[in-house]
Amino acid sequence: MKKEDLADLAVFLAVAEERNFTRAAARLGLSQSAVSHTMRRLEASIGVKLLNRSSRHVSTTEPGEKLLAKLRPGLDQIAAQIEELRVQGNTPSGLLRITASKAAIRHILWPVVTGLVRDYPGIRVELSSEGRLTDLAEDRFDCGIRLEEFLAPDVIAVPVGPPARMAAVAAPDYLAHRGIPRHPADLADHACMGTRFDPHGTVYAWEFEKDGEEIIRRVDGPFIVNDSDLAIAAAREGHGIAFVTEAEVAADLAAGRLHRVLEDWCPPFGGMHLYYPGRRQVSSALRLLIDRLRWRG
Repeated sequence: MKKEDLADLAVFLAVAEERNFTRAAARLGLSQSAVSHTMRRLEASIGVKLLNRSSRHVSTTEPGEKLLAKLRPGLDQIAAQIEELRVQGNTPSGLLRITASKAAIRHILWPVVTGLVRDYPGIRVELSSEGRLTDLAEDRFDCGIRLEEFLAPDVIAVPVGPPARMAAVAAPDYLAHRGIPRHPADLADHACMGTRFDPHGTVYAWEFEKDGEEIIRRVDGPFIVNDSDLAIAAAREGHGIAFVTEAEVAADLAAGRLHRVLEDWCPPFGGMHLYYPGRRQVSSALRLLIDRLRWRG
């Protein structure tokens, strides 16, 4: 293998994980054109197409996926060793300010940050649980965690969880009394819990998709909240239908407290991502957090 191929493989790993040339370039500190050129050079050197490219998405081909499976563990070990050497002489410390939804803090962030502060006593973590998409620079946060679809295009985003699905759920008694919606249009006859993420914004419209048909429904009901936990609680008490992520109601569905409706209209989409400003210097503490949170499934 040529010496330059080793560096090119690191670029391939970044593109494959980010699924986007722009985000990969920001992660590597390169221009998008340089990343594109590197990938063309690597594919020409190997003689195999590694990536499928479209106007919006990048995905690995079957040979690319096989290479990624072999490549990732080795480069992860190298990166971990380099980080270990780096922190021996410059132990990460300081305050990390993080904004995330309550669900993201509970299911994704908390198990990781508790280990982080134990391993590095010089690191302190401030958590702010908000439903709205926060302006990191204005509110002086180092990073945030949100669903991919809510992120601005100018941030660097790192996946920290598997693909997500929305779930429309209601209590069994409510559905027995009001009937089961079979199509998103049927929601016009149902009480639905609204969500307003920004106090100055509009109520979130529910999005559905099936067989290539996309439907956006504006709903109405007895409650408008900015916290999915409240929407779920209202649904449990029989006030109507809540529209939240599948992970948030997994226990309720398993226990039968809530039943799912319109499941065939809720396809998977990009899950939780940690995001931070693209032009910002990443501290060693934030880099450690990213490395520990990064989804590698």
